[in-house]
Amino acid sequence: MKTYNNKGSVDTRSGFGAGLEELGKKNANVVALCADLTGSLKMDAFKKNHPERFFQIGIAEANMISMAAGMTIGGKIPFTGTFANFSTGRVYDQIRQSVAYSNKNVKICASHAGLTLGEDGATHQILEDIGLMKMLPGMTVINTCDYNQTKAATLAIAEHDGPVYLRFGRPKVANFTDENQTFEIGKAVQLTEGQDVTIIATGHLVWEALEAAKELNEKGISAEVINIHTIKPLDEKAILESVAKTKCVVTAEEHNFLGGLGESVARTLALHKPAPQEFVATEDTFGESGTPAQLMEKYGLNAKSIIEKAQKVIKRK
Repeated sequence: MKTYNNKGSVDTRSGFGAGLEELGKKNANVVALCADLTGSLKMDAFKKNHPERFFQIGIAEANMISMAAGMTIGGKIPFTGTFANFSTGRVYDQIRQSVAYSNKNVKICASHAGLTLGEDGATHQILEDIGLMKMLPGMTVINTCDYNQTKAATLAIAEHDGPVYLRFGRPKVANFTDENQTFEIGKAVQLTEGQDVTIIATGHLVWEALEAAKELNEKGISAEVINIHTIKPLDEKAILESVAKTKCVVTAEEHNFLGGLGESVARTLALHKPAPQEFVATEDTFGESGTPAQLMEKYGLNAKSIIEKAQKVIKRK
């Protein structure tokens, strides 16, 4: 099977910062707004090099979203930045009314998503944001897996006309995708070919899925790994073609199994090609304080759990 090498672990939020800085040089219409978390969102370089296009809003996330919506009327392409919890849950009304309903060209960029926010605990972690955002009509929802893909996605969404939710994280994770990749919104990436089980993963769980596939291969199980970086619009064709071959699927995400990638895949299968499915996700729960590694282990968001679910779902065929 095809193998992938970690080119050096790095946080995905830094990929966003690098992409935003590159956009600052390339596109004079790109503006950045931040809710008092410039360093955490890695927006420092954009602020330093393009101060006239950087707006520090302070701890006023609702105002930030409303301002961003207004800026689009003048042809600007605003990128807002704060933690995922504050990018969605805290400002959902503003996003729904001022951005999604009006189809404004706002890029809502959210760091520190999921359990891997770590020690800050349940009040700052969010495991519902993909569900919140994918239910908004016209909202594109992207959840990237590593530094390179996050940078590529940041560049790509500037060219997309319409509201986007871009979700990334805090911890250093494997950086394994192509440095010079072209990011295509709504197009899944097949990472390995397999015959026995399809593993569909997003975000930080993509690397875990690859690690799981290697161990499964050693056990004589051929796993096909698909990186779904775009939750909406979902690449249903890639999903259905893979499951038609393997006859079963495991979905893996750092999100509640209610409302996340797994539910989108389940809906696709139910409508077109029903097949056994197992979920690697949190199960209707809030998070808690702990290191990212401790939390991913406790909540079963790792290669070990993917292997267990793959073996289970194969028996259900």
